[in-house]
Amino acid sequence: MTHEKEIVEPVDLCMPDGRLNPAAVGWTRRPLHRANLRGWGRAKRWEYWGIVTPTHIVGLVASSLDYAGVHGVYVLDRATKVETGKDVVVPFARGAVLPPVSGVGTVYARGGGLSIDIDQTTEGSTIRATAPGIEIDLVVPLPPGHESLGVVVPWSTRRFQYTVKDVGRPVRGSLRVNGTTHVVPERDSFAVLDHGRGKWPYAITWNWAAGSGPDVSIQLGGKWTDGTGSTENALFVGGRLHKLGAELHWSYDRHDWLRPWRISGDRVEVEFHPFHEKISRTNLGVVASETHQCFGHFSGWAQADDGERVALDGLVGWAEEAQNRW
Repeated sequence: MTHEKEIVEPVDLCMPDGRLNPAAVGWTRRPLHRANLRGWGRAKRWEYWGIVTPTHIVGLVASSLDYAGVHGVYVLDRATKVETGKDVVVPFARGAVLPPVSGVGTVYARGGGLSIDIDQTTEGSTIRATAPGIEIDLVVPLPPGHESLGVVVPWSTRRFQYTVKDVGRPVRGSLRVNGTTHVVPERDSFAVLDHGRGKWPYAITWNWAAGSGPDVSIQLGGKWTDGTGSTENALFVGGRLHKLGAELHWSYDRHDWLRPWRISGDRVEVEFHPFHEKISRTNLGVVASETHQCFGHFSGWAQADDGERVALDGLVGWAEEAQNRW
């Protein structure tokens, strides 16, 4: 169990004056928060989907940082390690549509030869994206009873983040890369959603790991939630969420990102074994970011609410460190 409050009814993220609603602080098993953000300048909104298939890893993001939209599509060929992708920056996030409730409505982004369209309903999401050399056409069903982790992280009444980490979703469809079409088979493919809405501090560092497999998935975070009383850690077994409330210790080699990572704490003992590192850097002076996202396999265990240690061996996904000045 966890010390954190479980929220079971719909709630607004903000008060009418734009400050954090105290009733919104807690966690959910399905999206219940409405991100009624007010004001301009510090708000961040994004939808990130990561997809693991037997042959490829796909990432796509549509986002608004108020002063810019940062959108991207990325494909890794797991056999050849060839990366194909496109990132664009759109001033003032012109044209980007990012709904206030996760799983409801349409996400839309355009810019620099890239397009992202995500339609969300109670039955699931369809993802269509294009970029030079890339065409993505996917269906992400929402199984009955499937649970996701929603968390509000409060730094203060004016700085806070609402995140949904929806891990281990089934996915099917097609991926076309440089003229070659690849089937995305539902049986052996998994999708992960990171839905974010909030008002962030200027400088922040985070860790994030997500791994999926048949019937078992893991979601782990660190650094950015430390000291807030909230964590974004959860085990999923058969679509059921087991909230992990304690902060975790992350250990990895920042000089050799492909060495094994270790993530440990109350109810968690995990090793992550990378097979590829994706590096993303942006430096515009006042605004800068650096992310090392490693793809690989998990081993170890996490403890369910009933005390059972659930094996995580063989889960596939990623672990990352991101540093942002934004």
